[in-house]
Amino acid sequence: MAAKRRQRSGARLAIGYPPCQSARLNRNFGTRDGSRKGFVIAVDGPAASGKGTIARALAKHFGLPHMDTGLLYRAVALKIWRWGGDPNIEFEALRACDNFGFDPDDEELRSEPVSRIASKISSYASVRDALLQRQRDFAAQEGGAVLDGRDIGTVIAPEADVKLFVTASAEVRAQRRVRELLERGMPGHYDDVLLDIRARDERDATREIAPLLQAPDADLLDTSDLTADQAIAEAIRLVEHKLANA
Repeated sequence: MAAKRRQRSGARLAIGYPPCQSARLNRNFGTRDGSRKGFVIAVDGPAASGKGTIARALAKHFGLPHMDTGLLYRAVALKIWRWGGDPNIEFEALRACDNFGFDPDDEELRSEPVSRIASKISSYASVRDALLQRQRDFAAQEGGAVLDGRDIGTVIAPEADVKLFVTASAEVRAQRRVRELLERGMPGHYDDVLLDIRARDERDATREIAPLLQAPDADLLDTSDLTADQAIAEAIRLVEHKLANA
């Protein structure tokens, strides 16, 4: 067990997850001469809306690599937190963007303190610029990709073939977040989490740089009254409909 823990603690993030052996669809995308094959799916939405679950399921279904762009910001936030840095100082946040590697299974990445720091530093133009190119490179790779975040369809991959904006009521999202925290053995109090989600929504929607908003050509998927399986099924239907009519 100790060896396993050491192995995990030294792991670096593989920026995305590899595709299945055979993709179900293969389409021209990107270059004017059609030389690049594949398609890109952009999944945006607020915290705990279900966008990550949906994006991973879409990647598996269509045989595409997946990037959770929020993990990049969380990794920077975790580095600041462990340094004892001040997330209110933009320069310290920018320094944390240099040469960072992390274990995507690290429980602290999804802790509430790290979530709050990630939300704060994501409003800094310098931090977003530092992380921008690796996200765009992932979206531009041969064969296509699925990316989820808050500005995929508007900033990272505005030319994506399919865009989904996944949302849910703040109350439902708070319930989900509390359940997730408790399942991970972390403290979770509904009233506190709800206040934090509403504050985060406000910050994300009103920041000057890459605010959270639905792209004009994105399909809206409200998961408030859907189970995970129902939300995934509807997302697949929306993607297949968009591709069939492209």
